[in-house]
This record gives sequence, C-alpha cells and structure tokens, in this order.
Amino acid sequence: MILIEDTAVPLAALPLDEFKAHLRLGTGFSDGDVQDPVLESFLRAAVSAIEARTGKVLIARDFTWTVSWWRDPEGQVLPVSPVTALTGLVLRDRDGGEVTVDPATYRLEEHTHRPALRPKGSLLPAIPTGGSAVLSFTAGMGAGWGELPADLGQAVLLLAAHYYEYRHETSLGGGCMPFGVTSLIERYRDLRLHMGGVR
Repeated sequence: MILIEDTAVPLAALPLDEFKAHLRLGTGFSDGDVQDPVLESFLRAAVSAIEARTGKVLIARDFTWTVSWWRDPEGQVLPVSPVTALTGLVLRDRDGGEVTVDPATYRLEEHTHRPALRPKGSLLPAIPTGGSAVLSFTAGMGAGWGELPADLGQAVLLLAAHYYEYRHETSLGGGCMPFGVTSLIERYRDLRLHMGGVR
C-alpha cells in the first residue's frame, strides 16, 4: 500500500502569526519576517507528526492511495480520516493498462476513525492479478486553520514550539512528544484491539 500526498498544506493555512505570538517573538521590526521560513518548517513538521500519531488529516488536501488487493471486497477501510470526497478509482493491470471505475458503482462510508470505500453493489471491483487499484480522495478537518478543533490547533502550536526550542538538541530520542501534546491529541487516536494488545 502506498499513500501519496498530492497537494501540500498551503502556506496561507498555517498559523504563522499565532505561532509568533505563542513564542512571544518581537513584532514591528523591519526584519520581523526573517524567521518565517524556519517557523513554517516547524509548523509543517508538527502538523505531520500529529497527523501520523492520530491518523487524522488536519488541513484538507488531496491524496492518492495504491493497493494491490482489497482486505475485504465488501469494503476497504481508508488509511486516514476524515475523508470528505472520493475523486476517482482506477484499476491497473500488471502491464500498466488502466480502467477507470464508474463512480456510480462505489461510495464513501463516512466514519470518525475508519472511513471506507464501499461498493454500491455486493463487492468492490476485482483488482487484476499483479495489478493495483488507485484511489484518489480528499481528506481533512477543514480548509483553513480556523476550522480545526481548538485542542488540535493548540497541540500543533505546542509541538512546533517544542521543535523550535530544542532545534539544536540532537540527543532527544525518536518519537519524542511532550506530555501536553499527547494529552491533547489522545481522544483523536484510533485505538484498535489486536491479539498482542492495544495499538
């Protein structure tokens, strides 16, 4: 399975001014925007880290997802949420030939944690042997920063500030995330029960 982000979070959707205020950076200076590229990079990193931890897409954008088989031909759970629209489904054979699937034959089943691609009939279209299915979709909680839940917005600012403050630190362990951030995003995580425990 391969998930590709076709469009990036637009710069206009990032809360640069809010982040500067959060960091208590000075304003009104002629070179007041000199740190903007650095601050933008930390905001993008924080958004990516929180999306990875929660499986939720914060700012709306387009994705392409390629799979070699359906886990369940009666409905395939999508890799992220919330998915707001399915924009295309293509079947590819092993030689690269493509067939576009009629949108009238499938639908989006909305779900907070596990949206799914569902057939309008009994089964999803068969994926050719050695081929793949390529699904295009749009996902995100909102088009702009103001449409995010307040706790997720605060978590992004806290994590971006953490990255900013410790930008020269190289000894932090992998996956380090401050407690305040983890507590804010906890309710957005999809916990699944497996034989080995909770994931």
